Amino acid sequence: MSDFKWRHFQGEIILQCVRWYCKYGISYRDLEEMMEERGVEVDHTTIYRWVQHYAPEIEKRLRWYYRPSYSTSWQIDETYVKVKGQWKYLYRAIDKEGRTLDFFLSHTRSTAMAKRFLCKALKKQKSYDRPDTINTDKNPAYGAALKEMKKEGKCDADLEHRQVKYLNNRLEADHGKLKRLIKPVRGFKSMKTAYATIKGFEVMRMFRKQQMRGWQQLPGVKGEVWLIEKRFGIHNPKYAEAWWKMINDEFEATA
Repeated sequence: MSDFKWRHFQGEIILQCVRWYCKYGISYRDLEEMMEERGVEVDHTTIYRWVQHYAPEIEKRLRWYYRPSYSTSWQIDETYVKVKGQWKYLYRAIDKEGRTLDFFLSHTRSTAMAKRFLCKALKKQKSYDRPDTINTDKNPAYGAALKEMKKEGKCDADLEHRQVKYLNNRLEADHGKLKRLIKPVRGFKSMKTAYATIKGFEVMRMFRKQQMRGWQQLPGVKGEVWLIEKRFGIHNPKYAEAWWKMINDEFEATA
């Protein structure tokens, strides 16, 4: 069955709206006007429902593609996100190349939540693909969480934990770029909607970091669109034509 049944719009249009909202840091009303300029009349509340439904699906279906290859060093930190007028905590992890590893939205900032996030991030990695070093700030929750995990065998006993603030500069800068996307939201209404939207923001940031470049087949934004539509079973002839043209150009160049 189609992922877009009963939606009254083509899948290409729905995914385009979700991609644009999660990529460019615009409001739903702005996106409504942009689509109207292109001859598509869709209400901003409809776009909101699309984002809530399809942003997590995009992240889920691309999870295998964006998982970074082996990195010896991880950077882990949390930033603040306002949900229903209260500050919540978004735990994030990147590798030393700046590629996003994982993220997790939490009500609290505690040892239990730090442990939950670390277990979640490490669980995705193969035994040979785990880091040798984890860099964090001076938050004592990370040290306590890693100590418990080592006792329980949930991470390598020789995993090194470094608490040197400047080592997390890359992650701090990455927080700022994500916040530019979150700012137009002006506060989420619930944890569910916040996490669903942030999943879309994070996966579109991964495209900007070229984490899925090896799977995109086509250069630039065409490859981004092609990969997302492919995962939803959409066959777009214009991208197939562009792919074959690129292959022919490369063949002629090497002939």
